[in-house]
Amino acid sequence: MSKLVWDAVGTRTYETGVDHGVLFLPDGTGNYPTGVAWSGLTTVTESPSGAESNKQYADNMAYLDLYSAELFGGTIEAFTTPPEFDQFDGLGKPTPGISVGQQPRKPFGFCYRTLIGNDTQDTDYGYKLHLVYGVKVSPTERAYGTVNDSPEALPFSWTFSTTAVPVPGLKPSALIVVDSTKEDPAIMAALEQILYGDTAVDPRMPLPAEIITMFQSGVDVVTPTRPTNVGNVVTIPAITGVEYRINGEAVPAGAVTIEENTLVVAVPTAGYVFTLGVDNDWFYTYTP
Repeated sequence: MSKLVWDAVGTRTYETGVDHGVLFLPDGTGNYPTGVAWSGLTTVTESPSGAESNKQYADNMAYLDLYSAELFGGTIEAFTTPPEFDQFDGLGKPTPGISVGQQPRKPFGFCYRTLIGNDTQDTDYGYKLHLVYGVKVSPTERAYGTVNDSPEALPFSWTFSTTAVPVPGLKPSALIVVDSTKEDPAIMAALEQILYGDTAVDPRMPLPAEIITMFQSGVDVVTPTRPTNVGNVVTIPAITGVEYRINGEAVPAGAVTIEENTLVVAVPTAGYVFTLGVDNDWFYTYTP
């Protein structure tokens, strides 16, 4: 038996801040293979909706209490956006400097980090990674004001809704939150390598199934091997955890005859990450 203790040293936690925003571009197949940094992020307001009670009556009493489906949405506020965001904000770009409004709004992926602090380590205690899928933003007003003796940067704001994606063993969801204070630091680092990229891999947004598998089964660190070549014949090695691609298409192990200057790129498969800083792309010159 033990007695309850309130506000013990090290247990007084709180959340604050928002940073490390990343915009992920979809590829049309439900994946998010490309990420770009979103600088200037100021606020992300999470606003779930639905899950409303709908009581059913019978025999002069409450017989059932049914709840409506829960939806996830919110508001994003920032001082600026990456150029890639224009297509998701309903803007067409016939030339780099021309924006045409009222265009179709596309869904995207979004990731951001919030900090966890406590009474002994402040915000060095930990953080949470928030991954949001199937995000669509709605148009919002922008108030442009004259410059005066108290100038302020114009804040941009977007309300957003989401479309849930499959989650193994659970109902579909549009939001995954990963808490660094409760998970293995090595796997957290592997997830951040995937989300933020490094010299070996481009940033991408893994789907919930891959994330859950990572933390349930762990990840393996693998080093890709450079494909060998003799003339125009490039031999792709067979390495567990490594997929080789030419022009974005996966190629099997074995000999490949190139017919033009070719870039071969290696990417880690689910459950694997590359050694930090390892070379993962190689250029081969075609010889007529």
